[in-house]
Amino acid sequence: MYEKFAAVYDILMADVDRALWAKYVMGLIGEPPMFVADVACGTGALSIPLAKAGYRVNAIDSSMEMLSRAAENARKAGVKADFVQQDMRSFSLHRPADAVTAACDGVNYLTSIQAVQRFFTSANGALKMGGRLAFDISSRYKLSHTLGSNTFAEDGDNAAYIWKNAYDDDTKLIEMRLTFYKRAQGGLYERFTETHIQRAHSVREIKNALTKSGFGEIRALGAFSQREAAEDDERIQFVATKTEDI
Repeated sequence: MYEKFAAVYDILMADVDRALWAKYVMGLIGEPPMFVADVACGTGALSIPLAKAGYRVNAIDSSMEMLSRAAENARKAGVKADFVQQDMRSFSLHRPADAVTAACDGVNYLTSIQAVQRFFTSANGALKMGGRLAFDISSRYKLSHTLGSNTFAEDGDNAAYIWKNAYDDDTKLIEMRLTFYKRAQGGLYERFTETHIQRAHSVREIKNALTKSGFGEIRALGAFSQREAAEDDERIQFVATKTEDI
């Protein structure tokens, strides 16, 4: 699914302040030096700033295309991290981590609460006792209201897209049909399409799944803040502490 998407992802995310995002996450997981597993790492948007700040980073993704881009981005940034292809629902580490992170909708791509539970269980197994799990989701409000069944488009210098959404209130799934146009050699554009499906998890579902997976001290925050999440927040940041082995 990500073979072509990986090539344009960094272009489309160019307006995201990755350094600020990473600084916020660092404030939730603790200061370096720490060993961090960054799950669903994509092209390294969080992994690379963490490594640059002094964390030892194991970056995990199911897409080899995304990992290749991430490794190249890390090389250009002059930082070292280990990039590993694994499914976030069943990942494992060579030694216990101080923290596990997952940024920018990785958990939304788990399209059932059972799949989310599997990720949390894997995270519990990967963490030291007292280690923290920090991840964010696009909220149910965002997926059902802001994105909903709407169409969006953006025209950039080197890439453009048309993004059509279809949200199902019964399943809480949103199907995102994306058509991309990427500038190629000679000034021509390459066209390709992808379909992405995410689930609009509720805060209650996430908290229940975390509790069942051996986590406590669970907080749901309005992203990039320290306040409790509100119903109309579009992005919600969760942070939880491993309090028991399961």
